[in-house]
Formats: sequence, C-alpha cells, structure tokens
Amino acid sequence: MKLFSAFGERFREGLKRSQEYLSGGLGAVLETDRPIDDALLGELEELLIAADLGAMIAADFTNRAREEMMFGTVTGARQLRPLFRRFLADTLAPAAQPLNLDHRPAVILLLGVNGSGKTTTAGKLAASLKGSGKQVLLAAADTFRAAAIEQLERWGERVEVEVIHQAAGSDPGAVVFDAVKAATARGVDTLIIDTAGRLHTKSNLMDELAKVRRVIERQLPGAPHETLMVLDAPTGQNGFAQARMFHETIGLTGMCLTKLDGTAKGGIVFRIVRELKIPIKLIGLGEHVEDLQPFDPKVFVDALVAEA
Repeated sequence: MKLFSAFGERFREGLKRSQEYLSGGLGAVLETDRPIDDALLGELEELLIAADLGAMIAADFTNRAREEMMFGTVTGARQLRPLFRRFLADTLAPAAQPLNLDHRPAVILLLGVNGSGKTTTAGKLAASLKGSGKQVLLAAADTFRAAAIEQLERWGERVEVEVIHQAAGSDPGAVVFDAVKAATARGVDTLIIDTAGRLHTKSNLMDELAKVRRVIERQLPGAPHETLMVLDAPTGQNGFAQARMFHETIGLTGMCLTKLDGTAKGGIVFRIVRELKIPIKLIGLGEHVEDLQPFDPKVFVDALVAEA
C-alpha cells in the first residue's frame, strides 16, 4: 500500500527555484561549443559550491569530468550535463531508504531546531500514515513552548489522530513515557514524537533529547526505530552544521528536508548524503498534507537538473 501520493510533478514544481538556479548556471557554462578546459571546470566548480553542493562534491565532479576527458568519452561542454546527472544520481543512491515501520508500535522521534517544521511534519506524516490504513498516535514532547503543544493538537484534530500531551513546562520525559505506554497498550502501528528545538532553561538541548531517547529505550527496547532530523532547507550551510551536531550527539537514522519549495539551494541534499552519510527519507515541498513526500533520488535529480 502506498503511503504517499504520486510525486513526480510535485517534485518538479516544488524544486522549481533550485532547478532554475542550478540549470540557469549550467546553461551559461555548458550549453556552448567551448572546449573543456581548466577555466570552464573552474566556473563549474564555483557554480556547484554556490548551489550548496559543497566543495567536496564540486571537486569530485570536476575530477570525474577530467577522467572522462582522458578516456575520450567526453570531448565538449555539452556532454557534461548528462555526465553531471549520472554523477548526482550515483551520489544519492545510498539515500534511498524507506521509513522503518516494521515494528508495532514503530516509534518515530522527530528532532530539529525551532522553525524547521517539526510539528507540521509530525502532523503531515500522521495524516499520510493514517491514510494508508495505519493507526497513529502523536506525542507533544516539546513542552517548553505552549504554542508547539497547541499546534500539534490542531494537527491532531485536523487529521483525527489523538495527541498525548501535558501542560506547558512539564517534563518531556514524562510525556514520552505516557505516550509509549499508551501506544503499546492500544496496539497502535506508529507513534510520532515531536520534540523541543530550543529550551527556555539552562539545560542543554542535546542532553534533554538524549534523556527523551533513554526513556523510550527503557520502555521499548530497540526504539526509537526512526530518529529523524527535520531540517529547514533554506538555512543552507547553517543547516548542514546543525545536522552534523545532531547526528554526532544523538545519532540520526534519516533526515526530513522541509521548505525545499522556498529555496534555490536544494544542493544541500547532496552534502548531507555524501559527507554525513545520512539517508534523506522525507521531503517537504509545500504547505499541504500531500506535500510531504518520500525521497526518491531519481525523481529528485530529474527535477533538479533537466536533461537539456
């Protein structure tokens, strides 16, 4: 059973700004009859870095282009576009991993800084899973912001999914304890836990998240089955630094990139996969429930870099 709606056209529309930025630059550099030389490769490398693919990926591709030139398989600038598309697809191949929903309950812990779209993602994911026939429970473990609890409750009402919560300022661990207990007792398929992205206390955010994770593990060995960071794609390099910190401290099983429809820097996807080796499991392309999509490398590359 498909969890999400068809997404090819939505990907292309959602990534329009990134596609225009990258393809416009590629057109200026590659859509010519000029020979491939150091000047052209330098321009190309600068373009890829500016598109947030990062220096490592930019250097890898220009080195790949030089190798193809040595073998005689690439002789002109126009031939670099299809080579670039293949290179991007190869880079993203390890990122094609579905959500781990094989447990009952499957526990999904959502992490990320405030403003990244965690609560909205929780609601959209709950709607998608429920639409596939699964029984879902939400937990409002961002107790440091009353607005976060209220927002998740509104999502719960909208998609008709119960939200486990306590009063603002409560211990997040207590909320999670109650939520796991309820999910187990009721035999629900999936528990989605929203967490804080910033604390209004002197305690460290990572310490608090680690504590929440321990509460889950003690109650349900092997859980959480997914620890997903929700990242606001337009933050670019700052977002990449956040992802590195969360991964090193908490340990991530995947990423959900949001607001890709509002940025020209969709290239951050490649850095996350290439340098942090974290799968991209979900992508948010807009405000509607159906705009949360599973990540598909081929569809992503097709949407980001047109064939011609």
